[in-house]
Amino acid sequence: MNLIIFGAPGAGKGTQAEFISKEKGIPSISTGEIFREAVASKSPLGLKITKIMSKGSLVSDDIVLKIVEERVKKEDCKNGFLLDGFPRTLCQAKGFDNLLLSIGKKIDKVISMDVAEENIVKRLSSRRICKKCGAKFNLETLPPKIDGVCDNCGGELFQREDDTEKTIRHRLSVYYIETQPLIEYYKSKGILVIVDGNRSVEEISRDIKAGLSSK
Repeated sequence: MNLIIFGAPGAGKGTQAEFISKEKGIPSISTGEIFREAVASKSPLGLKITKIMSKGSLVSDDIVLKIVEERVKKEDCKNGFLLDGFPRTLCQAKGFDNLLLSIGKKIDKVISMDVAEENIVKRLSSRRICKKCGAKFNLETLPPKIDGVCDNCGGELFQREDDTEKTIRHRLSVYYIETQPLIEYYKSKGILVIVDGNRSVEEISRDIKAGLSSK
């Protein structure tokens, strides 16, 4: 089964992607991970990406598609894959469909996790990280025993700049602008599964399973 999962930052798609990967026996693939692997491998494509990124430029859709193509052609994807963070634009989505068609594959389902903006802001702005050991806490769901102090090593906890309310809302606005056309695109193809991500992890996982098993 070839799948795509969408969700705004903080929607919890990483957790669900892990569950789906185990359940279906398919790799969960993020574009960030693919890029890191390509750069580390020092392959011709990896070196090209390194050069582009070192200049602060954006990697073109053609290169992104090429690197995703290389990944989904690997042996561990023969029974399917789950893409997280790709495609990001309508152009990438259409290009990827054509690419898959050329190798005899297609996307079976696209999962879209729908979470209220205020819930996302609350989740992300509550995150804290230890300066010393990197342990992660959440003031809402996993608070430290002592305020501002890491349970593991006693280090100081801090809030990343990315997790301030202003930055979160900006990231969300960019996500909505980029993703809405994709939602409509996959909806028109009849393969979109919209899941209410405002509930418990178990309830979300149950609905995703039901959505993936439906025709």
